[in-house]
Amino acid sequence: MNTHLRTYFLGKSIERLAFLFLLPTLLSGTCQTPIAPAVSVDLPQGPVEQEQAIVTKQNQHDSIPVKIYSKEDLLGRFEPSKHPDFTVIQKEHTGKSGIYMQKEAYDAFQRMCAAAKKDGISMVIISATRNFDYQKGIWEKKWLREKYKGMSERDKVADILKYSSMPGTSRHHWGTDVDFNSVELSYWESGAGAKLYTWLVAHASEFGYAQTYTKKAAGRTGYEEEKWHWSYMPIAMEMHRQYRTTIQYQDISGFSGCKEAANVNVFETYVDGIAPDLLPE
Repeated sequence: MNTHLRTYFLGKSIERLAFLFLLPTLLSGTCQTPIAPAVSVDLPQGPVEQEQAIVTKQNQHDSIPVKIYSKEDLLGRFEPSKHPDFTVIQKEHTGKSGIYMQKEAYDAFQRMCAAAKKDGISMVIISATRNFDYQKGIWEKKWLREKYKGMSERDKVADILKYSSMPGTSRHHWGTDVDFNSVELSYWESGAGAKLYTWLVAHASEFGYAQTYTKKAAGRTGYEEEKWHWSYMPIAMEMHRQYRTTIQYQDISGFSGCKEAANVNVFETYVDGIAPDLLPE
């Protein structure tokens, strides 16, 4: 993993761990009984219930508090405007209205945007959180394309999956992933787009962000390269890890062609089809 990203992950882990150790002290002046820094909890049933869900995760070095995400969180089956972890993106950072992302990811983006501006780089968010229903709308619109008439469902699915995720499998559900400036590959190959991309490659990891859909020359599977798509890894990697252990093929349903999910190995080929060094252990 990129050195800057490793440093960023370590810093975030220390911040969260320090907060949990201080929590009993903070509560000592109240009538509440102090609680242990980390406790085991039952899996939550929805996004609101899981807000306080913290467990202890043992890694190679220490115990790090880890949030447990519900199926609804992982599948995008929630309304971002009503989710306690999400915040609206301000107009200065996007040309769209009413789009959301996770608060921590947005805070990191704002710091990154400010740093880029100092270097003469313009960065705007053109897409952020897309819940299940939003992604379904994109999918169903493409499903009805004239060029797909007469094609088998499997062939339709395979073609749409070149650039668009099945509902329930998109990283945009998580509120950690954003698209910058343009989704046209030609934009990123010259001028302002090339300048922005060069800056992101050099500096995005300092703020926790990484390009997930890189070139496929190194053996990456799934979607085609997307220079515009960047992910806030301190949250996204843990959500990806929990997605692997929580979501099953029967959970991918409710849209045209959904029965083909297992046939095209959508988990292995597409959900896991990101830059290899960004995959959860």
